[in-house]
Amino acid sequence: MTIPSLFIGLLISSLFGSLFHLWRGGGPGRLLLYLFLGWLGFWGGHALGVRWGWDFLSLGPLYLGAATLGSVITLGFGYWLSLVETGNMD
Repeated sequence: MTIPSLFIGLLISSLFGSLFHLWRGGGPGRLLLYLFLGWLGFWGGHALGVRWGWDFLSLGPLYLGAATLGSVITLGFGYWLSLVETGNMD
C-alpha cells in the first residue's frame, strides 16, 4: 500500500460519509458518525478484499469495489442502529 493510495482511500471514504450525511441529514454529530462509519467500512471492505482476493474495480493497490461495498453496508447498518429511540422506563 502506497502513501498516495492511502490518501485517495481516505478521500473516497470521506466522500462516502459526506454524501450519506447530505442524503440523510443531521447535525455535526451525525456528520462525524457518518465520516467514521465511512472510513471504518471502507478500510474494512478493502481488508476483506485483500484477504479474499476480491479485486473487482481495483484502483492501483486499492480494492475499490470491496471497499465501496463495505462502506455502503457499514453506513446503512450504522444509520439503522442510530434510529433507536430511548424512552423512559417508568
